Amino acid sequence: MMTQAKGCNVHAELEGEGNQKVVLLHGWGCSADLMKPIADGLSDSMKTLTIDFPGFGASDRPPEPWGVPEYAEMLRDLLTQLDFSPCDVIAHSFGARVAIFLASSDHSMIRRQVLTGAAGIRPVQSEESRKRTQNYKKMKSGIALLKKTHLLGSLPERMEDALRKKYGSRDYNALDEEMRKTFVKVISLDLSDRLSAVEAPTLLIWGDQDTETPLWMGQKMEQEIPDAGLVVFEGGSHFVYLEQQKRFLTVVRHFLLEE
Repeated sequence: MMTQAKGCNVHAELEGEGNQKVVLLHGWGCSADLMKPIADGLSDSMKTLTIDFPGFGASDRPPEPWGVPEYAEMLRDLLTQLDFSPCDVIAHSFGARVAIFLASSDHSMIRRQVLTGAAGIRPVQSEESRKRTQNYKKMKSGIALLKKTHLLGSLPERMEDALRKKYGSRDYNALDEEMRKTFVKVISLDLSDRLSAVEAPTLLIWGDQDTETPLWMGQKMEQEIPDAGLVVFEGGSHFVYLEQQKRFLTVVRHFLLEE
């Protein structure tokens, strides 16, 4: 189904039975399709809601560049409209950013949450990375000056594109210009200071081979979120919830049904 939330058409799917409500939030560059196996595994006893975040899947893109607060506002609006709160949350990567922000700002919306490969903590920048960023900014500034002269035709644009491909991340380069603005706003917000404000019991599930959101991030979240526990899946990557789906579902079901 399509529904309006924060001025945006959002694709959402409801399935399952029972009084317990669970919303599933996908990662960046993904869609609800990657959360559906988990929803299917829980829908025999729970009512599940999977959504495509604006900008992904079948949902419209945001009407303007959004950051995490705007995505959280959209989720709050959607859950309220569908009478789907308070609810439990299962969130992966970027979806966990949104869940953390909502859980830390509105304690009435989320009962329990499962965060897997959760993003939201800004890594410490190495000296090499810092120099790389400085070089990028200098070259980008130079290209911007060339563009203002209007003397070199399309050359500055081609130079800018080459610079982006060299220095931009895979996720960044996969986006068009407007969604890149959203991406930058999303990753620029460090949620570390909000972790202590999360009141919902939180289960963190991590793959010990996760290179996108390394295990130390999960360990920090366990320390900072007042009621949190960390379960590490050996050999698991950033998508451990799919790689070890049966185990993931067993652990999640136990946690969500716990009184």
